Amino acid sequence: MSGDLESLRIMEVLLTAEIFNQSPTLDLNDLTPVCREMFCSGDAKSIKRPVYVSDGLIKRTLDIADAHEKIAKNPFVSYEDFGQRLKITTLRPAAEWFLAQGGKTLISQNPALAFFFESFNGTGISYNDVRKANPPYEDTKASLDAKITKLIGEDEKIRGALDLVIVSAPEEVEQRMDDLVCSPEQTAIIDKIHHALHHRDFLNCHRIYEIGKLLFVGPPGTGKTSLALAMSHSMHMPVLEVRLSMITSQYLGETSKNIDKIFELAKKLSPSILFIDEFDFVAKSRVSDDHGAMKRAVNALLKNIDRISLVKNSVLLIGATNHPQLLDEAAWRRFDEVVEFALPDEEMRREILKSVTSSMACTCDYQEMAALTEGFSGADIRLMVKEALLSALMDKREAIDHKDLEKGIRMVKNREAIRNLNWM
Repeated sequence: MSGDLESLRIMEVLLTAEIFNQSPTLDLNDLTPVCREMFCSGDAKSIKRPVYVSDGLIKRTLDIADAHEKIAKNPFVSYEDFGQRLKITTLRPAAEWFLAQGGKTLISQNPALAFFFESFNGTGISYNDVRKANPPYEDTKASLDAKITKLIGEDEKIRGALDLVIVSAPEEVEQRMDDLVCSPEQTAIIDKIHHALHHRDFLNCHRIYEIGKLLFVGPPGTGKTSLALAMSHSMHMPVLEVRLSMITSQYLGETSKNIDKIFELAKKLSPSILFIDEFDFVAKSRVSDDHGAMKRAVNALLKNIDRISLVKNSVLLIGATNHPQLLDEAAWRRFDEVVEFALPDEEMRREILKSVTSSMACTCDYQEMAALTEGFSGADIRLMVKEALLSALMDKREAIDHKDLEKGIRMVKNREAIRNLNWM
């Protein structure tokens, strides 16, 4: 950018406010996250025009003090001492100034600006592309918090359900689909769910409800949790993460009530993903456990699975287990898709290693490393790379090489050897 960065950021906000005020077709998702924070109060969905910009708002959101002084010489901005409000006086000349000063990068990240600048010759700006890349409001923690606050206001018992789960908005989830190496079968399942969501009304019309109950099966470290969380971001749904061991009360009679609460919360927060890890903890063979309370808990779980649907309730249910043999037949057949997470083959290990080291300087032969990591899970490979990087840093290097990765391999194998020791 050729202009002063702080002045450009102030002008971006002022132009956004003016364009948004003049364009009634623009909505919340045409505002950048920073502008949403600046212009919205209370329930952000009820944003009202006109929106205003003040010194105080700029200081709070952009951390730029005395904004009016920094753009005092700009002929296209007025300042009101009363209320400390700043405003664009003539939009087109102000926009041309902004573009000439190097604002194109900011325009390419701001849908409201892209909407206005798309018609300018030579910019190459696509409003649709910029809006698509902008994080939607529905993905934000602010949106999720507003929804939860409203639910608690309507029913105080919701607090109890929230204590049983970890709820994350898509923007809070670190895992991204682009960071994962999925098998063709896993990719096909995800594609199927996307199509089901897109055609929910059609499926509902034809009473096709048994879609969106997935069981992830495989050994530890093969990516079951990572994929479930990454789907939150790609499908723009908050994820409710629960381990069944967390909701099994010391007073077993409470367990079935806890299960009911979690499923009800998932419906109230829909569209949502309900991810149940350690699924075998309760949904194990009823034959092997004669405890009446535990049987009631299992029955509560099965009943709730029957009553939830991606098509009817907008809830995607994902169960995960390392021990599928412990699931009883009734639990197993309630899932319409069983997704296998096997240990990665050599080709997948090579791709995982390339993905994990993509941001690092790495001089290894990926194919050779893949051959040396037979039996490693994705988590093992990440652990191996972490050890290799630490080895390089201790040697005052930032690039990792073959020897560093070999140290990582030995560390992972040694951990596994210790785990398998019989101390008795």
